[in-house]
Amino acid sequence: MNVQTNNVSENNFEQCIKCTICTVYCPVVPVNPLYPGPKQAGPDGERLRLKKGVFFDEALKYCLNCKRCEVVCPSGVRVGDIIQSARLKYSKHKPSIRDMILASTDLVGSTATKMAPIVNPVVSSKPAKALMDGILKIDHRRTFPAYASETFEHWFRKKAAPLQSAFAKQVGYFHGCYVNYNYPKLGQDFVKIMNAVGYGVSLVDKEKCCGVALISNGMKKTAKKHAAHNTAAIAGLLGRCEAVLSTSSTCTLTIRDEYPHLLGTDNSAIRDGVLLAVKFLYSLVDRGEIRLVFRKDFSMTAAYHAPCHLEKLGWSIFSIGLLKMIPGLKLTVLDSNCCGIAGTYGFKKENYEVSQSIGQPLFEQIRSLSPDVVATDCETCKWQIEMSTGFKVMNPVSILAEALDVEATVEENKKAGR
Repeated sequence: MNVQTNNVSENNFEQCIKCTICTVYCPVVPVNPLYPGPKQAGPDGERLRLKKGVFFDEALKYCLNCKRCEVVCPSGVRVGDIIQSARLKYSKHKPSIRDMILASTDLVGSTATKMAPIVNPVVSSKPAKALMDGILKIDHRRTFPAYASETFEHWFRKKAAPLQSAFAKQVGYFHGCYVNYNYPKLGQDFVKIMNAVGYGVSLVDKEKCCGVALISNGMKKTAKKHAAHNTAAIAGLLGRCEAVLSTSSTCTLTIRDEYPHLLGTDNSAIRDGVLLAVKFLYSLVDRGEIRLVFRKDFSMTAAYHAPCHLEKLGWSIFSIGLLKMIPGLKLTVLDSNCCGIAGTYGFKKENYEVSQSIGQPLFEQIRSLSPDVVATDCETCKWQIEMSTGFKVMNPVSILAEALDVEATVEENKKAGR
């Protein structure tokens, strides 16, 4: 029998001290007995896989790649990256038609937005859901996000782009697939805020999907192409912008950390310049470089959910800090829990029950609080929470935009010479 042998690991499994804290904090282990847990699937399994590739266990597909194991690891082991790298390297499972459809966000999104008035009611209909369940194995209970009739990029070119050169200070914007195809308003809210505080906005040239769905569905070759293109495009933009910002926690994490760790793409020239918008804004306020003025009549109760990938970045404090600056907002920070969707993971029929079970503690806490809105920085968390609880979910950037007194903010910053 031919076996695959290796003697080099691209990850730091040697730092594992076998304390198993990663397994304790894994959201999958308590609800799916088929998953061996991050310690066994990650560092322990890597030791065996380096000897013989036949030791790879297809059960690694149950990993959410939520990174919670990496957040709690006392030794800084990239447990989630070890698991995802092993899946990309050793798995014999080829992406199915379903996997390719779910991962091809640009292709599907660009097509669907052109026919949104037809696509949205069809995809949400019971017959279509039954067909997708039976043929593609996309669970019929899953709700798909609606597609916009106009992409964010089209709106930006038509309405916003001509105005941006008037600003002396500039930032770039990596909007992501969700903003472009599903919810352009979030991108519009971002532009509104940045313009109000004196920053012009430029888009990443011919931006491609960050690649997170491609990675999780085993399409590494295409993901590497996206990573190379985005890295070069962002580098060009950073030459004339202070930073390239995103309103998606997952896009930000993927570009900063998964490009080098999982795809072998050198992003050292851009990594520190790619930031989540809330971090950039909070830093400007904290340094006294800008001032935000809020509407006196604004009133809202909100419950903030920190997405797993944002916890990995360590940046949820910036979203919470900005929201706490709004006088009319009563904020509750929810317990640290995974919502369970993990991008395309929760759409797959074989994962649906696990996905919902993982998110149950979060859903129950939201219902007990009954806020006006739930705030979160992740688009797929938004889909999961809205579908599972019925509560409206907003990105912190959109809440800031709604609460902001734009005219007063512009005047205040002009007066102070900011």
